[in-house]
Amino acid sequence: MGSDHYFSATPASAENLRRIRVNLLGRELELTTASGVFSPDHLDTGTSVLLANTPPPPPGGHLLDLGCGWGPIALCLALESPHATVWAVDVNERALDLVRRNADELGLDNLNAVTPDDVPDDIAFRTIRSNPPIRVGKSELHGLLERWIPRLDESSDAWLVVARNLGSDSLQRWLAATFPQGYSVYRSATARGFRVLKVRRHGTPSSAAIDLP
Repeated sequence: MGSDHYFSATPASAENLRRIRVNLLGRELELTTASGVFSPDHLDTGTSVLLANTPPPPPGGHLLDLGCGWGPIALCLALESPHATVWAVDVNERALDLVRRNADELGLDNLNAVTPDDVPDDIAFRTIRSNPPIRVGKSELHGLLERWIPRLDESSDAWLVVARNLGSDSLQRWLAATFPQGYSVYRSATARGFRVLKVRRHGTPSSAAIDLP
């Protein structure tokens, strides 16, 4: 694809819409994907590991899928928590369009597929789930996590899946060093060459702290 990556805002490659069958939450679903997005032909291994090793999401509040791709994590959140508001966030406009198509097909009206800047600043998230875009580079990845982890609500968790050979252990150390106060960082699970990292926020979310005298 040359410079056309799944983290490009507007992929230059032909869209090439396709239908794939995936199992989400024990349901066999037929969903739409396309070229120019992450893992367009199947549910990738990392996302499968994340979905298999995280608890049911909170039943309400705001839930975030960070780097949503064509939407498997966000769709699961919206299906499991129909009374919550799910935010599927990506810089790739084609991916966001696919999430909207798939959500509409499944009758999910509690899912918002938006770019990062379209998420209201005053929202704190009851959970964050992410198969983060490791290949954007360490600096970009760290900036992404520094932007979103502080938006966890009080007593809430972020769950990240990262391949062991792509730096999961060093990322865990970086998370622990970057968020030392009011957070805990754990390795929650290891499976199929991936680690699931859990970041728990114990303190008050930053949005609430701004309002304090």
